[in-house]
Amino acid sequence: MSETARPGGAGSSDESTVPSLGVVPASVAMAAAVIPVRGGTEDPFVLLAAAFAVVTLVAFLARRHGALGRAPGALAAAGSSLLVVLLTGYAVNQGTTASATVPGVGWTISLLFLAFAAAGASIGIAAADYAGVSTRGLLHRARRFSTMTVVGFAGLIAMAFAAVFLADLVAVLGTGNAALDSQLVQYLSTAVGLGSVAAVYMGVRGYDLSFLDLEVPSLRAVGWTVGGLVLLFGALIAISVAMTAVGVDTADHGTTQQVEQNPELIVVIVPGMLLVVGPFEELLYRNVVQKSLYETFSRYGSVVVTSVIFAGVHVAAYATAGPGQILASLAVLFGLSLVLGFLYERTDNLLVPALVHGAYNAIQMIILVA
Repeated sequence: MSETARPGGAGSSDESTVPSLGVVPASVAMAAAVIPVRGGTEDPFVLLAAAFAVVTLVAFLARRHGALGRAPGALAAAGSSLLVVLLTGYAVNQGTTASATVPGVGWTISLLFLAFAAAGASIGIAAADYAGVSTRGLLHRARRFSTMTVVGFAGLIAMAFAAVFLADLVAVLGTGNAALDSQLVQYLSTAVGLGSVAAVYMGVRGYDLSFLDLEVPSLRAVGWTVGGLVLLFGALIAISVAMTAVGVDTADHGTTQQVEQNPELIVVIVPGMLLVVGPFEELLYRNVVQKSLYETFSRYGSVVVTSVIFAGVHVAAYATAGPGQILASLAVLFGLSLVLGFLYERTDNLLVPALVHGAYNAIQMIILVA
């Protein structure tokens, strides 16, 4: 599969401009990690994060002034930034937040989360520098990322509005079981909310139904579906083992908690996962968001960017946990989304990730009550 042509691609960048932009988030990450160190923290992960944040800043400055070539400089900046992300994320998960009050407004923020986010931005800029993306191309990518993030969160908002209107309808026509009716509202609002946002986006962009990558499953598609489900569970096991080994705690998804409290809900949750959650989430986040990102990013870059958006919109699903557990759960979701995005990129058939996603969720729910 060939990559979509991208404006401001390789060979078009000013050697110093993009690294200069990278200096900004690198400086923020360094300051946010160093302040707790100067405040007397003895957490070794924070100390290491501060050290690697300094390395990131030095790498960008060295690129800016020509002391490092594109490949070694970008790789150094990306690698050290990734370590800052991992170290600060782990520290937050373990309960170290290094909170500070913003002067003048009275807001309290976690400096370590700020370092985490800034280091994540540094990774993106370093990747762009490595690929030789121009400043114009980088800004174009930032705008497209922002646009598709809005589309992704619009689905979440549309679901919330749909739930308000559907709740009265289900109250009249539902089963009379409050927990079961709540699940019905959730799945109906998922279909209406995500489906309507996808339809509006296609209408605004002038796309017809041919934009939807729906094909009768071939033997190859069946193979990718079965293999993808195995790969998804394999990724979950690998991530879970790694997190358990280092003592990282994750949060329970809201649906998981409901199934544990009301096992009888499985009769509606399994069909809901297979027929609604998998298909409609993949419709919006793969066929709309990821496919639209192909116009600006490389195909594999689009998989990564989509996974960032996909993980971000699921924050509310883990809202009852602490920030560290939420962060860890979103990291797991990001990893699993990479698999789904890869399946869609390989097949260009929405049915494959939709079936894998729905079956994966349904099997997890069944295991809970088995």
